[in-house]
Amino acid sequence: MPKKPFHLAWFVSRGYGPKAWRMPWGGPNPEQWVKPDMLVDVARALERAGFDYVMIEDSSNIPYTYQNAHDTYLRLAVDSPKLDPAVLASFMIQATKNIGIITTLSTTEYPPYLLARLTNTLDHVSEGRAGWNLVTGSNDGGAQNYGLAGQFPHDQRYDMAEEFVDAVTQLWESWDADAMVIDQEREIFADPAKVHPIHYEGEYVRTRGPLAAPRSPQGRPVICQAGGSPRGRAFAAKWAETIIASAGTVEAMKSLREDIRARAIGYGRNPDSIKILFLISPLVDEFHDSAIARRDARVVDAKTHMDWHLASFSRLTGIDLSKYHLDEPLPELTSNGHRTVAKQFEGRTPRQLVSGGSSTPGVELVGTYQHVAAQMSEIIDEVGGDGFLLMQGDLTRRYVTEIADGLVPELQRLGVVRKKYEHKMLRDNLMAY
Repeated sequence: MPKKPFHLAWFVSRGYGPKAWRMPWGGPNPEQWVKPDMLVDVARALERAGFDYVMIEDSSNIPYTYQNAHDTYLRLAVDSPKLDPAVLASFMIQATKNIGIITTLSTTEYPPYLLARLTNTLDHVSEGRAGWNLVTGSNDGGAQNYGLAGQFPHDQRYDMAEEFVDAVTQLWESWDADAMVIDQEREIFADPAKVHPIHYEGEYVRTRGPLAAPRSPQGRPVICQAGGSPRGRAFAAKWAETIIASAGTVEAMKSLREDIRARAIGYGRNPDSIKILFLISPLVDEFHDSAIARRDARVVDAKTHMDWHLASFSRLTGIDLSKYHLDEPLPELTSNGHRTVAKQFEGRTPRQLVSGGSSTPGVELVGTYQHVAAQMSEIIDEVGGDGFLLMQGDLTRRYVTEIADGLVPELQRLGVVRKKYEHKMLRDNLMAY
């Protein structure tokens, strides 16, 4: 019996920022990271391989959590600096025809109307390939850059986001699908009766509407979300169409997927309308020993640059990990940032957090193209769906080529990923299976 295919997408870790600037294969001109060229090449390669979408991560501050200073972040380019992902998205859209482009935009940093207008525009210019990675913000520094004293409490951010996405959705749909008539003979551009103010008034959000542009090709751009806490999962199950998921074992992947699908049913949604993609960083090579050697080299590099990783973990959680001894297990951690990440750190020493390199505990995908492709297929069989979101922080063209032209053809030979796009629009391709 043929296997049901699964989805592949790409997570642009560290956003529109420097990639592998101190690494071999990082390119001859690392100072050119401000140009979109490499990430445009990434989008083209992934389209060639039939990926559903590219999701561009973002945060809008130079962090200062680690050692209460921005020194490590700037000296080693830890998760910063970053340019605006919406500008990069427009270049990616222009260079491709089928792959979806999803942009991270924060409900803490954008007014609902501005965000609705921007995402509507991206969906128009891409002819229905745009998406919104819906984040609430997690870092005090980012909130302070937008005039706030600090980040709102974790669960309150989701309460605010409930109103925010409700208002944005109503703005997207404030023009009826057939409102733009463009009848030259009758001199009617748009039917006034089919364009509606929304007069949205909530506890946190107010906007009059309608949107200053007609409904986009998809009606509403695809919503992507990554909540891992109980509150975040509930939010994702209510609103998201694709979910960024992180889990350390196959069992945890299966449990998370079943939980999200059960919550979706509770909201009256068809659970198959949500595609949960698990973050992985496969390392493939022509020879197994070569892949193992490259993995070991990454572990050595991680141990050599412990400050880099601890600073990054500190930014994610909002907890200064420099305060803890390298070889003492971390206590229970209280985080107003990424709570799921902080929970995964408890009981492990800071040195252990770093020594894993970039591999995922319990799901190490390292080896030949054939070996890793078989592993991925087996994992999805056990989990039940829906696919993987690939990422590599120290991204190079070599790595992308190894995935697009090495790993994916093996997955195609197994019959578990698409060989061509079935549809023109992102949502249609996501829901094709």
